[in-house]
Amino acid sequence: MAEPIPDPVIIARGLTKHFGAREAVRGIDLDVPRGGCFGFLGPNGAGKTTTLRMILGQSPLTAGTLTVLGLPVPAGIREIRARTGVVPQADNQDPDFTVVENLRMYARYFGLKPAQVADRIEELLGFLELGDRKDAKMRELSGGMKRRLSIARALINDPELIMLDEPTTGLDPQVRHLIWTRLRKLKAAGKTLLLTTHYMDEAERLCDQLVVIDRGKIITQGSPQGLIREHIEPHVIEVQGEAAAVLPVFDGMPGVRLLSVGETHYCYAQELGPVLARLETTPRLQYTHRVANLEDVFLKLTGHELRE
Repeated sequence: MAEPIPDPVIIARGLTKHFGAREAVRGIDLDVPRGGCFGFLGPNGAGKTTTLRMILGQSPLTAGTLTVLGLPVPAGIREIRARTGVVPQADNQDPDFTVVENLRMYARYFGLKPAQVADRIEELLGFLELGDRKDAKMRELSGGMKRRLSIARALINDPELIMLDEPTTGLDPQVRHLIWTRLRKLKAAGKTLLLTTHYMDEAERLCDQLVVIDRGKIITQGSPQGLIREHIEPHVIEVQGEAAAVLPVFDGMPGVRLLSVGETHYCYAQELGPVLARLETTPRLQYTHRVANLEDVFLKLTGHELRE
């Protein structure tokens, strides 16, 4: 039995959400530790965003109990929101305001004093490398700048809990790495990050613990490396080619598991030598050997069919 988490920032028991006859979240039990980054992974429609919306009090619970920052939902939602920062999936700044004006307007929701707000804005503009764009209107900003502004806005009230819903989707690698660096600094400062993402490498880099959600239920939980060790064989060989040419190569091999996605075939093996020896007898096939990663866990547990 898992050790209880001391002073969890979120406690959910039997968390359930129905939309008519559809069960979006089906009896989730969850303990999120204070500090660090906790991730939610799952296919489209798995229940990740719905769970975040319940935590924020934006969607009422159908059943179950939920406590955030030691306060019950929904009774304590006003104080919970005052102590929480939110980075939504889509940037939604006011297009008629400048960067500074957007931050100043958002700060009013938290009742911050003008002098306090001015210092905080300068600090955040430096933190997100937006200082030279502070007087720019939204139409003058790139997608990466708007995303960084969304993060700055979420931090205006110096929150204890920061919820990030797919924070780097659609961004180029340079911006993603900048955001990852800033999120690591927030972790180091003792903040609690709650992250949903479709990027497995992002989850591996940032998350201390995560859950995989599918069809409204948690199907596994642990650290990224712990889940990889638990669910995936040590060696992964990706083979390109038609199934008729690839699958017979591995027929009857012990300690081998195959997963095919189109013309890419994933061979998961306990021992590398026998697999490479087989492949060397079929030189027409192209293959790559790599270590197991979180994407392998995701595909094994949730399948590879499209979810739309």
